[in-house]
This record gives sequence, structure tokens and C-alpha cells, in this order.
Amino acid sequence: MIDYLLTEEQLMIRDLCRQITDEKIRPIAAELDKTEKFPWDVMKVMAQSDLFGVYIEEKYGGMGGGILELCIATEEFSKGCAGIALCYSASALGTYPIILYGTEEQKKKYLPPLARGEKLAAFGLTEPAAGSDASALQTTAEKKGDHYILNGVKHFITNGGDAETYTVIAMTDKSKGARGASLFVVEKGTPGFSFGKKEDKLGIRASSTRELIFDNCKIPKENLLGKEGLGFIAAMRTFDTSRPGIGAQALGIAQGALDHALKYAKQRKQFGQSISSFQGIQWMLADMATQVEAARALVYASAREVDAGKKDVATHSAMAKMYASDVAMKVTTDAVQIFGGYGYMKEYPAEKYMRDAKITQIYEGTNQIQRNIIAMGLIKETAR
Repeated sequence: MIDYLLTEEQLMIRDLCRQITDEKIRPIAAELDKTEKFPWDVMKVMAQSDLFGVYIEEKYGGMGGGILELCIATEEFSKGCAGIALCYSASALGTYPIILYGTEEQKKKYLPPLARGEKLAAFGLTEPAAGSDASALQTTAEKKGDHYILNGVKHFITNGGDAETYTVIAMTDKSKGARGASLFVVEKGTPGFSFGKKEDKLGIRASSTRELIFDNCKIPKENLLGKEGLGFIAAMRTFDTSRPGIGAQALGIAQGALDHALKYAKQRKQFGQSISSFQGIQWMLADMATQVEAARALVYASAREVDAGKKDVATHSAMAKMYASDVAMKVTTDAVQIFGGYGYMKEYPAEKYMRDAKITQIYEGTNQIQRNIIAMGLIKETAR
């Protein structure tokens, strides 16, 4: 692994997360994949280790780090189980709109319990008819006096039902299209706010995915984040900030699959020797390792750009998410191939990594959308 010149604190975070992964995540990963049980026990361990606050300012109870620290933690957890890792990292996705757009009063109210891991967060954007086209939202927020009334359904929401704090995009003025969307905080238990069934997924099965249902859900006007009409911009800025985290999840999946494939190749005997001695397998392992390291370099570099406060990070964030997730799909598929017939069996770990990898090419903007973002960034840059 390349030396990325991590600070002493970042190395401590990495080592702590690696220990939690080895001791708490790996032993239960297969079972939770089967049962789809939410990993509350592991979440408590992460909370006790102060890991939910790695990217939150110290004055709100966090460690004062940024996206790079979050990426380091997510990568390590994902090596053991991407579903469990997602329960952790999706809370950050729901928290970042508050960090980016919350008032001081809102930050003091919501961030400390999230930093302590006492509450989890979730982000509500996607709807049944609005996936990649986030401007086609139908959920509405009508202002009535000192409150907003929310109506509509959010779809495929990670941590849905288990999180306590939700940042939600809703239309305050449909006539303005994307410019009529606004951003709100909605707390679990608010009358008129309920959840749909838990989705039965291909991968990341330890993570919960549910609908958010708003039926005349009444929230105080103080729950508006930023100003009316900033919802779409807030969503895009949130994704620009968080996409390296999806890259880190994909990176962890790929590295985990590579680790298992390398170990198996050294142990598996055919024709009187380990299959790692065959050039065909060696070339596969070499390509896998190179792709993983290239993905890590891109993810870490894009995270550092975000943390440095660079204004235009969309292109590199999209590259990190797109490339790392494509690598995860390629590497995990090759890992199954190296395992041969055993790779197809649930008794062995390879097939789970492949199932978990697929979603990283889809959520927080499909990789086709990422390519659009990258191309538009290139065109804009060369037009200057």
C-alpha cells in the first residue's frame, strides 16, 4: 500500500476501525447478511469509540476531522461488511446537510447527539418517480403559519426507520421546478411521519432501506435548513461532499475481496501446487491490486480537496465514486473467479463482496450520471 502520509490521528482512526472490523464486524457479517438484522451492537461500539464524530467539529462534540477521516473509517469497516459500514456512513450523509446549511442554533441542537452516536441520521431525496432526476420531486412542504406541512413518499432511504434524524428535500413551490425545492429536518416520532416496509435487497443486507411516508406531517418552521428554494442546490452540494465516502465504501469492498482472493490463491492446490503460482492467477491478482491502489489514491485525493475547502469539487468527487465503484465490481467479480466454484457458494465470502459491490455503482447517483458530471466539468473547465 502506498504511503498516503496520514497524520498520527488518522492512523489511530484507521487502526481502531481495523480492530473493530476484525473483532466485531467479520464474525457477524455472514449472519447479518442472512437475517438482515440491523447491527445495533456494532453501532454502539462505534459510538463508544467516538467514531461517529470524526468529521464533526469539536465544538459540537466531534473530533474535528473531515471527509478523509470518514473515508478512512468507512473503508476499514467495508473490508469486513459493506452493509454494516453503510449503517455508519449513511448517518454522515444525513448529517452533512445540517453541517453545510444549519444555523448555529440548529447545529447545537442536532449535531452533538449525532456526533456521540446516540442518534443516527438519514437523507431523504429519492422518490418512486425521482431517482437520477432529482428535480422531479413530488413531496411537498406547504407553509402554514409557523409550520410546514409535508406530504409525499421518499423511496429507498438508507437507515430508514432506524435513524432518528432525517434531512429531507421537499417542494415548497412546484411552479419553480428544481428552484422550488427546500431542505428540512424531520425527527422520528413526528405525527404524520411513518415508514414503509423494509426492502429485501441483493446486497448490503445488514443495512435497512425503507420508504419515508409523510401524511400531513407538521414540523415547525425552524426545521427549514437554509432558505426556501435551496433544496436542490443543497442536495447536489451534499453529494459533492459525500461521494468520496461512497468511493471509500467501494474501495473497502474491493480490498476485502482482494485480501480473501489472495489468501485463497495461496492455499488452494491444483496440479500439485498453489494456484497463486499460475501466471493466469498472478496477472489477475496484479490487476486487482493495481486497480484498488489507484482507486484509493483517487478517493483520498478527492476527500482532501473537499476538506481543503476547494469550491469546485464535483468533478473529482464524481470520479472517485465512479472509478472506485467500477473497480469494486471488477475486483469482486475476479475474486469470485479465483475462488472458482467455491466463489459461487455462500459458505465462502467472495459472493457477498460481489453482491455488496453492485449498489456502489447505483446509489448517490448512478455511474452514468457521474460520467455526465465529469464530462460537464471538463467542458466547463476548457471553456474558460
